[in-house]
Amino acid sequence: MAAPKLKMRLGDLLVHEHIITNEQLMQALNSQKTTGRKLGDTLIELGHIGERQLQEFLAQQLNVPFLDISQRRIPNEVALLLPEVHARRLRALIIEDQGESVLLGMSDPADLSGLDQLEQMLSPKRLNLAVVMESQLYEAFDGLYRRTADIESFASQLEEEYEQTTDFDLSSTFLDDSGDATVGKLLQSVFEDAVQMRASDIHIEPDENLLRIRQRIDGVLQENILKENKIASAMVLRLKLMAGLDISEKRLPQDGRFNLQIKGHNIDVRMSTMPVQHGESVVMRLLDQSAGLLSLDQTGMPADLVARVRHQITRPHGMVLVTGPTGSGKTTTLYGALSELNQSTKKIITVEDPVEYRLPRINQVQVAPKIDLNFSTVLRTALRQDPDIIMVGEMRDHETVEIGLRGALTGHLVLSTLHTNDAITSALRLIDMGAAGFLVGSSLRAVIAQRLVRKICEHCGEDHTPDAQEMMWLTHLAGEQAKTVTYKKGRGCQSCQYSGYRGRIGVFELLEMNEPMMAALKRDDAEAFTKLAKENPSFTPLAQAAFDYAKLGIISVEEVLRLVDTIDVQG
Repeated sequence: MAAPKLKMRLGDLLVHEHIITNEQLMQALNSQKTTGRKLGDTLIELGHIGERQLQEFLAQQLNVPFLDISQRRIPNEVALLLPEVHARRLRALIIEDQGESVLLGMSDPADLSGLDQLEQMLSPKRLNLAVVMESQLYEAFDGLYRRTADIESFASQLEEEYEQTTDFDLSSTFLDDSGDATVGKLLQSVFEDAVQMRASDIHIEPDENLLRIRQRIDGVLQENILKENKIASAMVLRLKLMAGLDISEKRLPQDGRFNLQIKGHNIDVRMSTMPVQHGESVVMRLLDQSAGLLSLDQTGMPADLVARVRHQITRPHGMVLVTGPTGSGKTTTLYGALSELNQSTKKIITVEDPVEYRLPRINQVQVAPKIDLNFSTVLRTALRQDPDIIMVGEMRDHETVEIGLRGALTGHLVLSTLHTNDAITSALRLIDMGAAGFLVGSSLRAVIAQRLVRKICEHCGEDHTPDAQEMMWLTHLAGEQAKTVTYKKGRGCQSCQYSGYRGRIGVFELLEMNEPMMAALKRDDAEAFTKLAKENPSFTPLAQAAFDYAKLGIISVEEVLRLVDTIDVQG
């Protein structure tokens, strides 16, 4: 294969073809001196040219085809002809095995030294080149170079190492170096795979004859089954040691946490163990500390809603609740609010279980029930610490609710979460937990209810016509306008692991209290409160907010109906 060559330098070519100006080139070259990055990357970063436009131009100049691989199904075994470390270093991916030759996608086919190395690695096969966008290459790397093969090989190696022990009690043998190393490698591979796939949770579940390792990706569990079921106890033991738990206690649930550095990410792991029929089940929540906190604008909340939430959290006192099921992003929203309120003029105290993100200037308290340091104890003390704002991780019991509401009544802003289905039932849930109606009516200012729904993959979204059943539901939800909307769904592609979805977005409803609603709560009239809340002109229910996203083509009909299933749509 004759290596493709540019007629002149890339910058001069782009100026010559009037794609960029000479001034833009000079600016990019000056920026390049300080960063040391490639010229193409610098031009894209400065916004002088789009990535696709640059790659198509390169392909044309080098007389090499330009390929969009987001829609292509690349077999794993084909990609693995080139080891991951070299693929990422040289930004190259084998797209097709053509027998005597391979189709190789590169983001920079003019990189001659890279080409020489690839020719040596892949000989005797010839190279047929194609230009591929760098962003698509990285997405493909994450999807194709999974750690599943590593996990399987370490699992079988670990089982072999412990084959000699009949009852598989690892407390004695675990300190043996070889076993320890293998179990460490196995867990490293499990975590690397989870970070690569953007998983929020890892589940390790031993069964009678197999071991399930499941990852929650975009809110849905994906399963990987290992036949080596005996190694589960070794994995659990190692994880308990990492989290500082009691390794001799296998009959009672335990909670702990530890921190990991994986692929440049600083991951906080919250771990929970539970005894099950065939050993211990472990669930780990992964919190990426290096991803940084989201502001309210970045949570996906519509701009008008953000403005109204800001108004509520900047009031001097009162209670603002964030509600929704587990894993609906409540903590993210609360921390988004806290990071905006975090100023040198405000004293902020948080009471959490556990502390999820460490924030500067904020006094964060971790509850410890073992020593009677629970929410209500800390909250009592917090009120004596002269705070302006208090954040309570969760309203769990009557006492916490009572103190939180009284704190809101006595001149503090109290932020907290509650596990309920929607905003309207939250206020009633506080009364149900034993708080007096007049206290809830006087203190509660606003309730934000939220869910996370999966977004349609932007690479493979296409038009979708709902079936009769779906249309009946949509019409019930949004009236006749539901029949005139063009809906979308994801076909499934390389980028989204053929699921049709990639990433999630929050769906929100905000209930702001007005005088009649407060009066209804004060006289314990739940029915009148519900009716007034639904009639509140500024209140948009969750189901309606989800439908608005479907109208814009952000989420699918399937996701709208999944959400509707869990909430009351009669509103």
